[in-house]
Amino acid sequence: MTDVLKGKVVADRIKEQMKKDIQELKQANKTPRLGIVRLGDNPGDISYEKSIIKNCNNVGIESKVYERDRDIKTEELVELIEELNRNDEISGILVFRPLPDHIDEDIIRNVISPEKDVDCMHPLNLENIFEGKMDGFAPCTPKAAMEILKYYDIPLEGKNVVVVNRSMVVGKPLAMMLLNENATVTICHSRTKNLNEVTKNADIVVVALGRAKFFDESYFTEESIVIDVGVSLDENGKLSGDADYDRVLPLVNKITPVPGGVGSVTTSILLSQVVLACKNM
Repeated sequence: MTDVLKGKVVADRIKEQMKKDIQELKQANKTPRLGIVRLGDNPGDISYEKSIIKNCNNVGIESKVYERDRDIKTEELVELIEELNRNDEISGILVFRPLPDHIDEDIIRNVISPEKDVDCMHPLNLENIFEGKMDGFAPCTPKAAMEILKYYDIPLEGKNVVVVNRSMVVGKPLAMMLLNENATVTICHSRTKNLNEVTKNADIVVVALGRAKFFDESYFTEESIVIDVGVSLDENGKLSGDADYDRVLPLVNKITPVPGGVGSVTTSILLSQVVLACKNM
């Protein structure tokens, strides 16, 4: 029978450790606070914001939203972030992305303080990942995938892992994290030839193309461990992962569900990095 790798138990363990760390910080008169920068009133952003604030409240992290018009100039956004950089009461800064097209994201990425960069935007924090320094801030989604693998005691050393994503948000940093655990990593993408042959030869497959139900049973074997990072809407408007879950579930060895898998751990990773930032202040 296929093992379903649920994210809630992983997130709960991270939250329990956070609560202990926050209590210790409060005994030292330190309170972790997250500054959330949101541009405009996109319903998806607002929904995500409510979820983050709720999770902050549940573990004892304070939060404050800095809402600005979506037509804000790059220079004005820089001023806001620099203000948050200087604010000693703010432990971590989260800037909702994607930013509007007229905003120069490279400038924003470099302006945010590396010490408060809990979403790992700054090049210095990404550089640390590529140098094998895993004790600082990391991109939340790949770190969530790693936490699931570790929680369920899935060995990585010497294993063949295929990551179907080459972005700096997921694929590339995840590859570095896996290499740090002595896995053998292959990065694939939408233009990889004979993709299903590559994935079928892997021990672990991380799918993150953002195409609902793209990966059917032809991409996996009975031994496959599938970590599904994709989140999009299927033809019926239902939230779906990249794997065709109902068709793949009876075949593979282990799989993360969507929803309820990697995504449910990602917010906990973000908040744990706010706590880490507070510790380092």
